[in-house]
Amino acid sequence: MVLLLCISGVLLADADAAVRQEPGRVAPVATTAPQAPAGPPAGASSPLEAASPEVRYVAGWVARTGDNEGMPYVIVDKLNATVFVLDALGHLDGSAPALLGLAKGDGAVAGLGDRTMAQIGPGERSTPAGRFIASPGRDLHGQDILWIDYDNAIALHRVVEGTPAEHRAQRLQSPTADDNRISYGCINVPVGFYDTVVHPAFAATSGVVYILPETSRAQDMFKRPDARSPAALPPPRSSDTARPAAGIGMPPPDALGRP
Repeated sequence: MVLLLCISGVLLADADAAVRQEPGRVAPVATTAPQAPAGPPAGASSPLEAASPEVRYVAGWVARTGDNEGMPYVIVDKLNATVFVLDALGHLDGSAPALLGLAKGDGAVAGLGDRTMAQIGPGERSTPAGRFIASPGRDLHGQDILWIDYDNAIALHRVVEGTPAEHRAQRLQSPTADDNRISYGCINVPVGFYDTVVHPAFAATSGVVYILPETSRAQDMFKRPDARSPAALPPPRSSDTARPAAGIGMPPPDALGRP
């Protein structure tokens, strides 16, 4: 059961087993590889100001357009394996390193959600890029999580133990993002960061999660010239309307039996 194993299997080899988007949910793919992220600007006084240009672009774009619709939001920088949590007004609540899908890429593998963990190859274990409506929930052990793509069992949650060989906690503490690709697609963050930043921000509300692409530009994926013109947005992902309602703790019964 991929959904169950994604979040709850602390004693399993990959407790945050993730699955991909279904056909029709593939993120845009650039014809050329993106440039390497630039270093922090001189004189940066906050983690957001020191973030990559694409993170700063998305934060500014959300502030200009109101795309977060009055909800708190998260920006996930996959290239630098960093998560930023902002309140409804765009103020930074905090940032932290993150563990992401083992494979680089922003697209989807058809039928991945119907496979067991053993049937998901290393090259298919990616964290999808896009705009997601996220809702708080709980895993089968009662631990609170933030559902990002509920249909495909993608969530943001506290780092799990995994297997000893994975060294997940150590990967989060390393000085670079080179070793932060290990999960099946879920986003793992430090326990303290989840408890003090993520949980308070989303305990009683839904929000928006912007996962930046790594095979295309954020400027091409997130663009809305006029906040009053919803038609200017990219077509909505079906996962945006498939969230459990805010405050609902457990997934519906049919999700518990998903293979």
